Amino acid sequence: MSDILAVNDLTVSYAGDESVSGLSFSLKEGEILCIVGESGSGKSTILKAVAGLLSSDGEIRGGQILFGNADLTSISDSDLRKLLGSEIGMVFQNAGASFHPMRTIRDQLYEIQRTAGKMDRSVFEKKAEGLLESFGLANPKRILDSYPFELSGGMQQRVGIAAAMLLSPRLLLADEPTSAVDVMIQRRVVEELLLARKDYGAAILMVTHQMGVVRRMANQVLVLKDGRAVEYGPVDQVLRTPKADYTKKLLAAEPRLRRA
Repeated sequence: MSDILAVNDLTVSYAGDESVSGLSFSLKEGEILCIVGESGSGKSTILKAVAGLLSSDGEIRGGQILFGNADLTSISDSDLRKLLGSEIGMVFQNAGASFHPMRTIRDQLYEIQRTAGKMDRSVFEKKAEGLLESFGLANPKRILDSYPFELSGGMQQRVGIAAAMLLSPRLLLADEPTSAVDVMIQRRVVEELLLARKDYGAAILMVTHQMGVVRRMANQVLVLKDGRAVEYGPVDQVLRTPKADYTKKLLAAEPRLRRA
């Protein structure tokens, strides 16, 4: 199976200070790779670099980010925009903040697909309702007609996953999607991300600090400290027989998310 994403010797800096140094990993179609580490380790910087969302003082200083045959570090902004949404989707830590507060969920989801030009209105309505329903959200028509503030934080997060999957992207970037919700909603969000992989074939690159979530979801795990990989490999191997003291510290500090 070919790599859908290959990051080779990536170095990223902010205002001249390195945040990620010489990082390499790959992700195959249908796989889930979780990146773990403490706050400030550079986890979210990796996702932002892949999505072209680094802040104005952020710079890719070296390396490649290969998505299929495209190097995301060197393609034009217009070509990158064509990939975002249609080929690469993103779930943010706080999905509610990514929605416009004065527009309905229906209007905002429709704008996503209209920009890509992939569906007429009737096809969109059917797919949007089906996605929400498949993710366990009752009465999808009501949710589509709601404003973001009318939905709970957990519902907003789950709608955010549906929005990211609307165009059936091949790669889903998930930035701490379980950290801003309670334990019960965490379990539901994990189930829905696994569903996105199973039913839609999406590969997932996910940032998290919750080792229990890693156990539940990941095929591979990359442990990051101060912008450098200290351990990387199959999840069972890394979590059952960790070699790095830093990995052992993370495992000792984090309670496990019990399997359903």
